[in-house]
Amino acid sequence: MKISTKGRYGIRLMLSLAINYEKGTLSLKTIAKEQEISEKYLEQIINPLTKADLVKSFRGAQGGYTLSRSPKDISVGEILQVLEGSLSPVACVDSPTCPNSDNCVSLSLWRRMKDALDEVVDNTTLDSMAQEYLEKEAGKRKTHL
Repeated sequence: MKISTKGRYGIRLMLSLAINYEKGTLSLKTIAKEQEISEKYLEQIINPLTKADLVKSFRGAQGGYTLSRSPKDISVGEILQVLEGSLSPVACVDSPTCPNSDNCVSLSLWRRMKDALDEVVDNTTLDSMAQEYLEKEAGKRKTHL
């Protein structure tokens, strides 16, 4: 299974908000520039995240977007669920309507694959990703000094 551009960019957008969580709101223009993603495309991504109450929007001169909860309380799985839907490798894992599902040996493999993927994304928080990002950035600065 491949994560779409929408899912990948959505993670990057949310990571920007996580890194700046304590600093206040960020505009989509700022995120677009920082992440080198089209602002128009980010508008399409932010809407479902806002509707799912993962992001809050504020209007006005100091407006922008912020996470609705602490980065420690938002998993990558939540984000991908909103933007991608199910992460099942095949459709029959989510709705086994196949007449052969009772004796399908492949189905157990597909379920184990989905469970493994869910385990990773559901146990990875925006906070842990932000910490990893900041550590990598600090390492880059040390090598460039």
